Amino acid sequence: MALHSYGTNPQTWFSWLAGRLSPAGRVLEVGAGTGELWRHLDHGGVDLTLVDSSPAMCDRLAGVAGASVHRCDAGALPFADGSFDMVIANHMLYHVDDPAAVLREFARVSRPGGRLAVATNGGGHMREITELGTRIGRPDIMLGRSVSDFTAESGPGLVAAAFQDVRVEEFPGDLAVPDAGPVLAYLGSMALSPLSDGELAAARAIVEERIAADGVFRVRKHTVLITAAAGRG
Repeated sequence: MALHSYGTNPQTWFSWLAGRLSPAGRVLEVGAGTGELWRHLDHGGVDLTLVDSSPAMCDRLAGVAGASVHRCDAGALPFADGSFDMVIANHMLYHVDDPAAVLREFARVSRPGGRLAVATNGGGHMREITELGTRIGRPDIMLGRSVSDFTAESGPGLVAAAFQDVRVEEFPGDLAVPDAGPVLAYLGSMALSPLSDGELAAARAIVEERIAADGVFRVRKHTVLITAAAGRG
């Protein structure tokens, strides 16, 4: 994740996202991970519920002050119909087998007129990393980053099938990495099996050649925030 500290946008993703959310009332974040969003977003006075399917993540979420934490599946939320004023799913819908079914579950637990905020990436997101893997003979690089095709391209249509007033905003900025180390570390973390010394050397040569020519190794990002409203019945 250190690679993302080289963003060209002076705002981090979480700071940018926090500036676009106005949580109030009962708020649910699904797939909340480490709870990082709530270190950037004031949730004083909010009835906050955080869920994740991972026991380790739920242990981390227990550290978010004032939050109720549940371990559960995103497609089978243990809450009554119309329970929440806002549902948030930050970069998690491409990790589920059936995002359309999960979105219907989000709609079920949303009150009429409640807000939805989901984030995802586009098909070309971080393409330079994928291409680097291919060039060194490791096309498996980045293959494990998604389970389903919930992308910036397909996501708005899937959201529109369960919600109304769908809007899309793109997070501006790319990555500009001045040395090869963070790129190689990220490459290794996304590989399905460890990179060999030869593969690492080949990747380093490609990255350093690009830095010598352009001053940085640039990685294009394509991340969007999709917002919508729950139907009123």
